[in-house]
Amino acid sequence: MYDITIIGCGIVGAATAYELSKYQLNTLVLEAENDVSLGQTKANSAIIHAGFDPEPGSLMAMLNVEGVERTKELCRKLSVHYDPVGSLVVAFSEEELLLLKDLYQRGIENGVPDMELLDQKELLEKEPNLSEHALGALYAPSAGIVNPWELCLALTETAIKNGVQLALNNRVTAIKKIPEGYQITTNQSVYQTKAIFNAAGVHSDDIHNLIAEPNFEITPKRGEYYLLDRSEGTVVHHVIFQCPSSIGKGVLISPTVHGNLIVGPNSEAVLKTDLDSGSDTGNTADGLKQVGELARKSVPELNLRQSIRNFSGVRANSTIDDFVIQEAAPGFIDLAGIKSPGLSSAPAIAVYGIELLEQSLQQKFSLKDDFIDTRERIVFRELDIDGKNQLIKQDPAYGHVICRCETITEGEIRDAAHSPIKPTSLDGIKRRCHAGMGRCQGGFCGPRVLEILADELDLSPLEILQDRADSRILVEATKGGF
Repeated sequence: MYDITIIGCGIVGAATAYELSKYQLNTLVLEAENDVSLGQTKANSAIIHAGFDPEPGSLMAMLNVEGVERTKELCRKLSVHYDPVGSLVVAFSEEELLLLKDLYQRGIENGVPDMELLDQKELLEKEPNLSEHALGALYAPSAGIVNPWELCLALTETAIKNGVQLALNNRVTAIKKIPEGYQITTNQSVYQTKAIFNAAGVHSDDIHNLIAEPNFEITPKRGEYYLLDRSEGTVVHHVIFQCPSSIGKGVLISPTVHGNLIVGPNSEAVLKTDLDSGSDTGNTADGLKQVGELARKSVPELNLRQSIRNFSGVRANSTIDDFVIQEAAPGFIDLAGIKSPGLSSAPAIAVYGIELLEQSLQQKFSLKDDFIDTRERIVFRELDIDGKNQLIKQDPAYGHVICRCETITEGEIRDAAHSPIKPTSLDGIKRRCHAGMGRCQGGFCGPRVLEILADELDLSPLEILQDRADSRILVEATKGGF
């Protein structure tokens, strides 16, 4: 029997696994997909929000500001790309200038540090490519950008090194109460556990309803994005928000930690019945047109012709206007309805949830003496020339560039194949070492990455996937086989 089982391994489940791995506990993570971070965590704006937007006194307000500081520290310790670029909420009317003052006061109440209200001159000095119709902005220097799936992988890998077990391809189908805790049935096996964290994202209401009466509902929203080439990466230097409205925080324009530019999202309701069909994360001509029109309000000369990828992500909006973090049953904690600023808040959500579980179980967990809180990894292109030469001398595979767009070497790809959570797909390699993330989106390096991954994992090339289960790339061997 496990002490604690986490259902779901997006950023919230991963952060919870990391925090639990500090304790003398037998912890299991169940993930429905064949890799971690494949839900909301994989497809979002990658913004660490400063915390001025949530309603004061809400869980969002409390955990957002705390989460920012925890995220910075975790990225430093776990070698995750993070850049404290700051954010600007831009006003285009006198009414919106008044709204900026309200956001500023809300930020003060929430404990957001070092905010400033900028006039038009100060704003355009910071961001000269903004529209001449921009009248002012709220500047929050504590906001930042991160690679969300990289952080999710880092947290989960570190948890595994500290003894947490991860079971992929395990979709929960039933939960029942037993005298010692709970019995969880998945499509693969049956597990017994004393306690449960429900971090199932857009399915968190379904998991809650397996053991407790419904008291919230996930009402998912899809947001569509452009990812622009690095040639556009310096069009803006901060996260550029428009003033929030009834449809959310609006379309943003932001640099990414890898030097690209991200633009989006819009907001469109998604049927729960579409969540597992793949139709929930498609792109539409109308949706992308809307994103482009709204984005050009901020940056009129935005060059969307430099798009290298369009994608969309589904957000776990709920019928409760806050995070749903609660004891649903004894020893069963919901970490649900985690919409924006969920990425920013995740490390703080994990700590808060564990405190709730300790109260529910009426016990205090004991810390380990040998907890590993660091993670090292090689990023070849970020080394100086001496570091590169030394690495190539140790292993010539690091001198062989496979992904030319991103300068990712064969050595990095082979390392990624043997990471604590072994990938079985090209996108799994992409998430671990960035191969295939450049302008050609794997068009040049994809076949070679497939060959390397099959070789390292001793698999047939037919078994290597593009991403999720059943996303086969090769159907059969031809012309003499492999």
